[in-house]
Amino acid sequence: MPPMSEVSTGEVRVVYRKYGGGLHWNHAGRLLGEDEHGVWVGCPAGTVARRGYRPPVTWVHAFVGLFPRDAWWTAVFYAAPHEMEIYCDVTSVPRWHGDEVSMVDLDLDVIRFRDGRLHLDDEDEFAEHQVRYSYPNDVIGQAERSAAWLMDAVGRASGPFGGAHTPWLSLIT
Repeated sequence: MPPMSEVSTGEVRVVYRKYGGGLHWNHAGRLLGEDEHGVWVGCPAGTVARRGYRPPVTWVHAFVGLFPRDAWWTAVFYAAPHEMEIYCDVTSVPRWHGDEVSMVDLDLDVIRFRDGRLHLDDEDEFAEHQVRYSYPNDVIGQAERSAAWLMDAVGRASGPFGGAHTPWLSLIT
């Protein structure tokens, strides 16, 4: 990732793609800053997003996204009362190109609900896409290691999952 001086300080574009390049979730956000965990992007309540080229949807709750510099995941931290507290996508390493951050969504998701439940989602989709898109073995292995690491870190509330998002979220709520 370029230094913050090379990243836009205003609006940024968040672009998730599927393996093979197909457009997935994409939306605007506001660059909030950077810390030891990565770059933080804020999305106030009312942010409009699209899933691929489908009709736009408006998100009801504010959230902040965390884009680590060298890890195979991204994370979203939702404002209450959203039922999910943390939603992590297993992805390729996020890459910055000017005012856009992009990554490939590798299907697996780690979710911590506000009531404390922890869930690994979309294992079936990950298995299907390994065949459909011919995921290379190194991508499969990295995705599985990232999901396992996230289940542990999110479950223990360690690293960025122990409240690091709170000051960033307060900037947009």
